[in-house]
Amino acid sequence: QTVGPRPVVGATTLPWTLDDRRVVLVDDVLYTGRTVRAALDELADFGRPARIALAVLIDRGGRELPIHADVIGRTVDVAPGQRVDVFVEELDGRDEVVITAKDED
Repeated sequence: QTVGPRPVVGATTLPWTLDDRRVVLVDDVLYTGRTVRAALDELADFGRPARIALAVLIDRGGRELPIHADVIGRTVDVAPGQRVDVFVEELDGRDEVVITAKDED
């Protein structure tokens, strides 16, 4: 959300193939599963990993796709009308997870 509704996405390059490697995808908030699905689709362009694991900081439920994280920092109950914002010290000056109404800013 911080980059806007239409983020600018550049080309991805890797110095090696993913064939037979173990890959860990890391995401801040797991919600519908669409972001993870897009990452999985992109990985296919770089080879066939031996295993792909998913680690998330927050699992808020509400999946639209059959995606499940292997490692979860915390599971929270969040209503459909709410948003989970994750702040990290290096970018935001604080380490914090905040649940707010979608229309709050």
